[in-house]
Amino acid sequence: MKFLVTAIFFSLLSSTLTWQLNFDQAKTEATQAHKLILLNFSGSDWCGPCIKLKKTIFESEEFSQFATDNLILVRADFPRLSKNQLDAKQTAHNESLAEKYNRQGKFPFTVLLNSEGKVLKEWDGYPQSMTISSFIESIQAVRLATK
Repeated sequence: MKFLVTAIFFSLLSSTLTWQLNFDQAKTEATQAHKLILLNFSGSDWCGPCIKLKKTIFESEEFSQFATDNLILVRADFPRLSKNQLDAKQTAHNESLAEKYNRQGKFPFTVLLNSEGKVLKEWDGYPQSMTISSFIESIQAVRLATK
């Protein structure tokens, strides 16, 4: 029983990823750690495909393990419900990111960037054929090509 409780505790800990909200801080961390940045534009409380992408890909154990070693994660959220509204500073920051990386306002929209903010790859929406493995493989291919 003690082993089971310990295993559950560590599995919950290991699957929790930290998503940055500050892009400049993420660029600094990516430079220092020699990692790429994955920027996700989401409508967390209204966009069905955004919610599905988060649950099926971003919250998976396989993605968590890969991201921990290879990525700095940034989420630019655009919630609609008043109870989920971001403060004015964060909203302005997210709008600034959208102006630069998501001019057409697509949701979900995910961008892979180098530590200077150069776009390396984009994912528009939630492709039905996308699996956790195929998503990781596409990031890995870009990562290896940029070394």
